[in-house]
Amino acid sequence: MAEQIIYTNSQGVSIELTNDAPFLLENVEGKGEIDADIQTQKAPFQDGVTYIDSLLSERSMELKVLVIDGNHDELLRKRQYISGVFNPKLGEGWLVYINGETQKKIKCIVDGTVKILTGKENKGLIYQRVLINLLCPSPFWEDIAQTEYMLRDFTGSLTFPFFTPISFAMRGDFSVFVNNGHVSTPIEVIFKGNALNPTLTNLTTGEFIKVNRLIPKGYKLILNTEFGNKKVEIEAPDGMKENAFHYIDLDSTFFSLPVGETKIGFMADEGEPEVYVRYSKKYLTV
Repeated sequence: MAEQIIYTNSQGVSIELTNDAPFLLENVEGKGEIDADIQTQKAPFQDGVTYIDSLLSERSMELKVLVIDGNHDELLRKRQYISGVFNPKLGEGWLVYINGETQKKIKCIVDGTVKILTGKENKGLIYQRVLINLLCPSPFWEDIAQTEYMLRDFTGSLTFPFFTPISFAMRGDFSVFVNNGHVSTPIEVIFKGNALNPTLTNLTTGEFIKVNRLIPKGYKLILNTEFGNKKVEIEAPDGMKENAFHYIDLDSTFFSLPVGETKIGFMADEGEPEVYVRYSKKYLTV
């Protein structure tokens, strides 16, 4: 199967790069390899060093595209269009990579304007070859759809094959969350009230996130454990959001979901909330 790219910029404008005109995708560089920075420390008189961690660099990608149109004026318009979609002034966009059954997405920024190549092999009356450079601040590919679990008062344990897998687990018990990506991933948690002092607990490690606050019926408590984007908000029925970080229990940990199976449960001092846990599996390559 041929590789395909769908890029959508921050304004919601998309372009498809396929194995056919008018935007023929000739090559994709950088979809696999990433540089790693090995973190070590050395003590006085120590032979060698002590390993601490491996930090991955941002991902750089390059797309080579052949713009084709039998009408020269239309060719120029299409060249303008691809330059407008890949506009570096628009900030972050989403790139979707498709190759057979493999479908992954990654957030990226256009690194410079679209490069219009010159020379007879790159430019003619009905074709124009261009290069597009992208920078992905997070190097990880993600599934197109998030994985979502729903926990609530329910007798028994059932699973329904919705577009994203949704499992129903018994309140006060736990559900087994599976992360079969390549690295740990943050979670987004939504408590739908009513609930007093709702708590989500990683039963595998003992870590928990607790909010010391009543979440009234019709309101939502939204938690996000993503590095650099941690969030604790209460959303009213009219959509207005209140920063609720100051209600977090001081012993709470904004934990991520490690690779493999993790047991996660929830509880509240009062109420019968519905709890949704969402996460995106992350991959080193497509």
